Amino acid sequence: MHRTKKQLSLATISAALVLAASQAFAEPKLEVEMFKAGVEGQGDSIGTVTLVAYDRGVLIESNLHGLAPGVHGFHLHENPDCSPVEKDGKVTPAGAAGGHYDPQNTRQHKGPFDKSGHLGDLPRLHVGQEGENAQTNIAPRLQLSDFKGRALVIHGGGDNYSDSPQPLGGGGVRIACGVIAD
Repeated sequence: MHRTKKQLSLATISAALVLAASQAFAEPKLEVEMFKAGVEGQGDSIGTVTLVAYDRGVLIESNLHGLAPGVHGFHLHENPDCSPVEKDGKVTPAGAAGGHYDPQNTRQHKGPFDKSGHLGDLPRLHVGQEGENAQTNIAPRLQLSDFKGRALVIHGGGDNYSDSPQPLGGGGVRIACGVIAD
């Protein structure tokens, strides 16, 4: 079957319109590559976290490996930098990421579902015995735009969503970090 130039042009335009429409209705998302964080700087990749716009917040889809089994604190930090920082002779892995994202300056660690705490508190990550994590959570108080130009940080310890008995839920040392592009 031979098509005329006009038929080919119309077919090309139709295909382009269908593609554009499908992309316009696709859920906006950001993919963040996560890396081990250490006193020497960025280490190996440990997988990805995908952030998907959702009508009730942001879906957080993690696909990670190489982590210690157990529960890990997980937070959105202020700065898009995972470099180590030295202060008073002590090096903090991923310290350049700054503190938890807290635009209302609440200075309270309350967890992802309490409206009186900082927005950077994300649901904990649960890592299996093989060091892998694949889960989907929701950050109901955040929009996708809140993540842009910041960093995701995974902590070595769990998170009790409180500042007691230890500050910031007891998550402790920063073990992984990923920068989120603007």
